[in-house]
Amino acid sequence: MIRHTVVFTLRHAEGSLKEKSFLRDAQVLGDIPGVSGFEQFRQVNPRTDYRFGFSMEFADRAAYEGYNAHPRHLSFVRERWAHEVERFMEIDTEPV
Repeated sequence: MIRHTVVFTLRHAEGSLKEKSFLRDAQVLGDIPGVSGFEQFRQVNPRTDYRFGFSMEFADRAAYEGYNAHPRHLSFVRERWAHEVERFMEIDTEPV
């Protein structure tokens, strides 16, 4: 199992329609074959300035790589993520 987590800050004003649109439209990522447990979350830790996060799981490396190469993922990254995300950090983990 691989867990993919990304935390990020959008360029949009907090609570704006553009922010809500981005989060709503990002839900398509959870429908990509191989993705399970897709979640969106809002940061509550005052010691970090990342505002949101996504988390999802993959059964194995093949599912993870399939997601990364999937046209829906590539399109979202190209058309939305690259223009609307100010900064981010991602981490991909597997159980030890």
